[in-house]
Amino acid sequence: MWGGAAMGKHDFSYFFQEGLKNMASHRLMSFTAISMTVGCLLIMGTFTLVAVNTALNLSALANSNEIVAYVDEAWTPEQARALEKQLLKVPNVTAARYISKEEALQAYTEQNPEEELFQDLDPGIFRDRYALTIENLEQIAYTVGQVERVPGVVKVNYYEEMASGIVTVRNVAAIVSAALIGVLFVVSTFIISNTIRLTTYDRREEIAIMKIVGATNGFIRWPFVYEGFLMGVVAAGIAFLLQWGLYAAVTDAIAGNDAQRLFSILPFSRIWAPVLGSFFGAGMAVGIGGSLTAIRRFLEV
Repeated sequence: MWGGAAMGKHDFSYFFQEGLKNMASHRLMSFTAISMTVGCLLIMGTFTLVAVNTALNLSALANSNEIVAYVDEAWTPEQARALEKQLLKVPNVTAARYISKEEALQAYTEQNPEEELFQDLDPGIFRDRYALTIENLEQIAYTVGQVERVPGVVKVNYYEEMASGIVTVRNVAAIVSAALIGVLFVVSTFIISNTIRLTTYDRREEIAIMKIVGATNGFIRWPFVYEGFLMGVVAAGIAFLLQWGLYAAVTDAIAGNDAQRLFSILPFSRIWAPVLGSFFGAGMAVGIGGSLTAIRRFLEV
């Protein structure tokens, strides 16, 4: 019954049908496993997308974070402009934007339009300066020290607490997201593994008879692998659709209020492909991994 051609090749249709039969015969357990896996995938996806968008916004904030190097008042505008080449040689400095006294005054008056007393200030009270963009926030203290050594630079302003805060938030977000994703992946595998273990327990006598008459472990194992695979794929598809709807709802909510000015979100149209691939990859890995874990002990008959 289990020998011959069926055992001599991988019959996809047979194993696929057996996997469907196993799911149908244990509908409640399959539904529970799929529902729990959908929940885990949805949570994993949500935290991953939050981490991606957080990293994007932190990177944008880090790139826009600048330190200001003030030029010696005794230096002429020509000498001040010539400092750009020296400042760009400083490690970790990626851009140097020259700001003249007049430009500094204009920026100040635009930022403080209500202070009428300061609208007619003399530009001479300001200093020529450079807004320096740095590449790595973790090296900001070292970079500031190197900039201060450049001849003609008398002072450097930077927000050390803000820079360290950005680095801390970025690192914590990455660690927490990775830990949660790992835990939820294990939980999903455990759920499907237990579901298939119950299925195999009900069929333990049939498995024993199959082995007695000569069925190979692979022939016995494949229907359960397909069952886990199918549950993982179904869960991934449902989770993806729910994630899409949830992401769209959150995006619309943020776009409709002032939070958009502080926090930007990647449009789902730009990330749906990797999200879909990740969901199906995780779903299949969880399903197949759970089934292989569950069936192993029952093959030792």
